[in-house]
Amino acid sequence: MAATEQTRHVEAERTGLIEESILPTLLGQRPIGLIGYAWIWVGIAVIIATYSLGATGVGGGVPLSTVILIIFLANLAIGALMVLTADIGTEHGLPFAVYLRAPFGIHGTHLPAISRGLIAAMWFGIQTYLGALALNGIGEYFLGFDNWFVWYVLFGILQVANTAMGIKSVERLASLAAPAIIAISIWMYFTLEGVAKTNGINLWNFQGAGEMSLMVLFIANLSFWSTMAIDVPNLTRFVKTKAGARGFAARNRNVFLAQLIALPVTQALIAGIGGVSFIATGNWNPIEVIQGEGQGFSLVILLALVVLAQWSTNNSANLIPSALTFINLAPRYINYKLAVALAGIVGTLCFPWAILDNLFVFLGYYGAFLSAIGGIMVADYYVLRKRRLNVPDLYSHTGQFRYTGGVNIAGLLAWLIAGAVAAWYSQYAFVIGFPLGFVLYLILMKLLVLPGYPQAEITSGYSDEYLATSEGLSWAYLGQGQFRRMTPEEADGEGIGREDL
Repeated sequence: MAATEQTRHVEAERTGLIEESILPTLLGQRPIGLIGYAWIWVGIAVIIATYSLGATGVGGGVPLSTVILIIFLANLAIGALMVLTADIGTEHGLPFAVYLRAPFGIHGTHLPAISRGLIAAMWFGIQTYLGALALNGIGEYFLGFDNWFVWYVLFGILQVANTAMGIKSVERLASLAAPAIIAISIWMYFTLEGVAKTNGINLWNFQGAGEMSLMVLFIANLSFWSTMAIDVPNLTRFVKTKAGARGFAARNRNVFLAQLIALPVTQALIAGIGGVSFIATGNWNPIEVIQGEGQGFSLVILLALVVLAQWSTNNSANLIPSALTFINLAPRYINYKLAVALAGIVGTLCFPWAILDNLFVFLGYYGAFLSAIGGIMVADYYVLRKRRLNVPDLYSHTGQFRYTGGVNIAGLLAWLIAGAVAAWYSQYAFVIGFPLGFVLYLILMKLLVLPGYPQAEITSGYSDEYLATSEGLSWAYLGQGQFRRMTPEEADGEGIGREDL
């Protein structure tokens, strides 16, 4: 695609707040439909770490059927939160890190945004490590070659290159990976059921030796996708949205299937397979189970499907979110392709193979601080601003989101306090961090910030001039720091647009 007018503007005047990939997406630049977005979430939900959640529940003394139900309900709850934060993408076309400039300030955004970016990079490393183990199994079968780190490097480079090609490439991969994931799950269930019967074990009556509480299992699964609950606008800004859709349901109709059905159903089923695997073999890891139970060419096929499953998750759930936070940190110097590469490097330097051995501890602590961000986002977007947003000032060094030296003290204090309290009670992190962040942010904004830093969306009486999709318009960048809301026809007529990420 030839460079657009908007692209030329940005390349000519890249600033500390503006870069092509973090500008609002126009209504005509949102290619992902209902089914495509649902497939992406099937691909996201099936990661090898999910198997460990079910196995941990079963090993903790929770019956298999109860584990599946609890994990389904936890993911239904987190999916509902995703639907709320998704509107930031469908209404305004904004990525997560740029939106955080509203509650945290144009410079204050970096602490919470980078905290999410680092978590995403770590998950990239974990997924790549597990995929590399599967590739190593294939390498051993065909080549007699045994070195997982070499496969890690090669697999990491392949994923980075694929993600750098853009959102359509990510969607196409997801549509291939989702059926592969289903195939792995079917094979594992029937194979492991046979193993269990041979050993005289009834999968559905098994009672583990532990004493895990249902609340701990529920909250751990809330924390598992707390990352995507806050930065899902990174994806929904590319979901097809009808111009002029004023109703919440109409505007987000292509989001519901993915968040409320694809995610909770897939996550519960895959975690259930992890529980089945633990009961039948004492091992939750599908790579090791496949290597132990698979034979000949079927072994290779199954391991290849595992690799595909890891790949599809890493693209949309880890590399893209991490890359966009790095761009937001230094737009003048970091473009999208460089940011994707940085995400891959950072994820590797986190030694993800060590993190995997302490997954539930990891989930508790990062879930604490990310849940607080979720509470702040919902309070800011829905309660404080009532979905209106002064988008041009998000990209201005002198606008309303400068606050005090570029930092909104209300956002940072609410985040640090709520996150710290939630981390102290890490077993219950999400159910503490989210409501506490929500309440603290609103109180601090009204007491400390709004009297001295008026927000145009609010002082205007919540004027519709601060809406976009609801008005049939998009926020279009005109150059020299100027934005204007345009209809899709106006944007096309003036040659304003962007190449797909």
